[in-house]
Amino acid sequence: MQKSIEHTALYHIMNPEHIAMFGASNRFAAMGTNLLSSIKALGFKGDIYPVHPKEVQVMGLKTYASVMDLPVVPDLAFIVLPTNLVPEILEACGKKGIKHAIIVSGGFKEVGGDGIALEKKICDIADKYSMRFVGPNCIGVVNPHHRFNATYFPYQQASGFIGMASQSGSFVTQMFDYLSNFGLGYSAGISVGNEANIDLVDCLEYLGACPNTKVISLYIETIRRGREFIDMARSIVPHKPIVAYYVGGSEAGKKATFSHTGALSGPDKLYDGIFRQSGVIRAQSIEEMFDFCLCLGMCPKPEGNRVIIQTHSGGPGAVAADVCCREGLKLNPISQNTRKKLAPYVPHTGSTNNPIDITYSKNPMDYYVSIPKVLMEDEDSDAVLIYFLMPDHSVQRAMEGFGITGEKAVEQTGVFIDDQSKTVADLLKGFSKPFIGFSFYTRENRFIKNLQDKGVAILPSPVRAAKAMSAMVQYVNLREKITRGGKKAA
Repeated sequence: MQKSIEHTALYHIMNPEHIAMFGASNRFAAMGTNLLSSIKALGFKGDIYPVHPKEVQVMGLKTYASVMDLPVVPDLAFIVLPTNLVPEILEACGKKGIKHAIIVSGGFKEVGGDGIALEKKICDIADKYSMRFVGPNCIGVVNPHHRFNATYFPYQQASGFIGMASQSGSFVTQMFDYLSNFGLGYSAGISVGNEANIDLVDCLEYLGACPNTKVISLYIETIRRGREFIDMARSIVPHKPIVAYYVGGSEAGKKATFSHTGALSGPDKLYDGIFRQSGVIRAQSIEEMFDFCLCLGMCPKPEGNRVIIQTHSGGPGAVAADVCCREGLKLNPISQNTRKKLAPYVPHTGSTNNPIDITYSKNPMDYYVSIPKVLMEDEDSDAVLIYFLMPDHSVQRAMEGFGITGEKAVEQTGVFIDDQSKTVADLLKGFSKPFIGFSFYTRENRFIKNLQDKGVAILPSPVRAAKAMSAMVQYVNLREKITRGGKKAA
């Protein structure tokens, strides 16, 4: 039985009300100072108590010489100090009654030698006071829904639905801007570092219970508690997808991950088995992981693997068809009933095979509304992929062809694109069938940006769109397998 989110190990770390800050000073380049800046910049609503033996004030906040001097018992200690000071400070926090910590400081197990003993020491201190902590050697956590960004990087995106737990801090923080390219943001991001106390299993427990998280993403270099990982994932997958990117299966990957966090990796086949048993979808790259998360979080789930592709250019349609076939998706012939419905919209130069290739139509807007509507209504398919193209300059040129020029043309172009994107988005919301668009245009294109902002999944290529659709089918199959297995066990 799953815990409520308030009783998970990470709840007070991700949703603190009072923070004791160790390592922030009036040196603007200091790591601790920058982390405090990040917390303040996102508009954290709680109380922050900098602890510093010499400073009277840090960034406008009153400081305290010792954690014992704090007027309250904070629910979180944030420690960014030289390695040798961490045990002493953690001990003081324990005596104060603080039960949760984030330890950003490095120089522990990942460096070997004395670092191994130091890591054991802080673990013993945590056990002594029943404390839970993230790290050491991590880059912090982010919870945009709580206005809490305890990482080195500024978070300027909207709060989102992707929950991320990562054994690399970079693949949390440096993804802030990357996700914004798709109009996305995190529901929560956790850099676990060395996992000396809180590990991926604890992160799964929190993200599985988090109401803001629709889909969970994991960057994995090793799984330390295999059986617990499988059991936790299997309890989550029936109601929430999990996507993982694992590195370390090769000899080079194994060496790199060991020097990174001191983690010992295993062969690819072992992790393939763990993921299959867990119901976790495996991605082959960071980009693929977030593609899968985007579509799993934004689209209805498919009832099967039958896909229709719509295109107005043969190449992108052929690429999508090829990848669908390689991924085990079916492109069945279009039914006679659907062909009849398409007849008024597809010219004789087009094709009503699958892919449906329009090439050109008298009313270009049929491509965006009338034809997709017919395809979404098709009873012999489970999903639709569409190639999107609506260049701003082409629309403006058409306006100018009707005598609308200058600022008026720019204005009317914007109005037209806004109206069309709303019509497309509204159409798709009326169906329980998944729809993924693909385009080589990005959010710099007004039509693509509008669609993404209105909840339509758009990916940057036919390859990525087809693979994401395959991942959605895979999730449905894994979920069914686990749910069926759970019923048998019951």
